[in-house]
Amino acid sequence: MTAAPTRKLTTIRGASRWVDRQGVAALFPVSDLVLPSLWEAVSGEVGVEWAVRDDDGAYVSFTPEMARCWSWKDELPANGLACVGKHLGRWSALVAPRLLPELYALTGRTGRPDDFREAELTPLQRELAEAVLEHGPATAPELRALVGGERRPVAAAIAVLQRAFVLTNAGPVEQSSGWGAISVDVLARRWPLGALPPADEARRRLASCVLETSGEVSAADLAGALGWRMTQARHTLMELADRTLAKTRQADGLLLWKRA
Repeated sequence: MTAAPTRKLTTIRGASRWVDRQGVAALFPVSDLVLPSLWEAVSGEVGVEWAVRDDDGAYVSFTPEMARCWSWKDELPANGLACVGKHLGRWSALVAPRLLPELYALTGRTGRPDDFREAELTPLQRELAEAVLEHGPATAPELRALVGGERRPVAAAIAVLQRAFVLTNAGPVEQSSGWGAISVDVLARRWPLGALPPADEARRRLASCVLETSGEVSAADLAGALGWRMTQARHTLMELADRTLAKTRQADGLLLWKRA
């Protein structure tokens, strides 16, 4: 886990600049994940203290730090400041717009808003993507109404579509009762990608970014951070070492890499 910064983030603009510097980050700390987290940048702590409670232990409100993180995770994509979604795993990732072409290049698609039609999707996944493309950003309840799906299958399909960089978080939508909902949009429409780099070059740039922010990493660390297979992570790190962009050392039989 990376060390928390000495200067805590207090504004969404500061959070936007922080995400841009990191390139790829997590919303909250995740066990065995080497990426920096927005929570640590806001709170200065690794442990997550999310609630203010009364003398009886009942929930009163979010802590000020949690309130910032919880609102910024929705406001950052809504204001075009950072891409947010479960794009790299089951955890919420924050991605600087400058790195989206690199991540998208690894899908093997072209970067058009309708290029998901080239992907291998289930009928439900394809129907959801088509619905968002036609009707615009939509919440999960709205999508269930559009396609007639049940809660769990639709939620699972949205998660797969985020992991495939088809859909991404678009912004908060107030509900008549309870918590607000997050809408999703077609990623390649919400974030124009321009020319995509070759996949090998994209992998090297992404690996370099993780090395820059996370220090010394193993192939497993890189794979966990970017949702890659171990063999691909190791191959990319070895490429960086061959190009003298990274150096290696052995520690207890484990090969580690860091920026040269």
